[in-house]
Amino acid sequence: MPNKYKAWSMEEHILAFNLYCKIPFGRQHSRAPEVIALAKLLGRSAGSVALKLNNFSRLDPELKARGIRGMAHGAKGEVQTWRAFEDSPEALAFESERLLAQFAGRKLEEMAEIDERDLPAEGLERDRVVRVRVNQYFFRATVLAAYDYTCCITGLAIPELLVASHIVPWARDAKQRMNPRNGLCLNALHDRAFDRGLMFIAGDMTVRFREELLRNQPRASGLDWLLGYEGKPVSMPRKFRPDPDLLARHATSS
Repeated sequence: MPNKYKAWSMEEHILAFNLYCKIPFGRQHSRAPEVIALAKLLGRSAGSVALKLNNFSRLDPELKARGIRGMAHGAKGEVQTWRAFEDSPEALAFESERLLAQFAGRKLEEMAEIDERDLPAEGLERDRVVRVRVNQYFFRATVLAAYDYTCCITGLAIPELLVASHIVPWARDAKQRMNPRNGLCLNALHDRAFDRGLMFIAGDMTVRFREELLRNQPRASGLDWLLGYEGKPVSMPRKFRPDPDLLARHATSS
């Protein structure tokens, strides 16, 4: 029987944070399959894990501003884990995935859905590539979960057609690579337009396309599904809302 009085280790806090990032806000409860699965790995009750997830909410500035809180006095490990992610997100994300694979008794590459046939031979280069792929997997899972696996522009909810789009590109700002507030959940077409600077999100959180695109592409050309969202509001996630400063950087640099 799970021991609900057992103190949480730092490893367990990191694993709970991993799930906090990768589960939609509305599923942070003891009946969610993901919560039950982690509880089984940790030898804890699903209620204990759910409480830990909700305690992480008290550290999220966006949720705190909206009056969403966990226990008033949570554990020190929650604060330490949150700050570790803020200080070194790539390191904490990778460690959380490594621990998850270890506790599950599975290979890290398998957990992160990496095709090992695409990897270099064993050595430092393989380790580097695996680390990048694992963190990209974590970022995608976090952003898509924040938006409940739904495109924030069109409402499309087919995960295979969705992209965790970086607002400030991966290669342009290393500090923002793993920041979930540097992400949008977009369908593949709007992601391409966003990435190429043909589309941006204005300060009022509406979709905007470049004037030259609107002017030079008649709707008869079959672009209605792309351009038809001009001026429409973006659906906001319940956690990890996009950073307005990063959206402004994208809008001015595209």
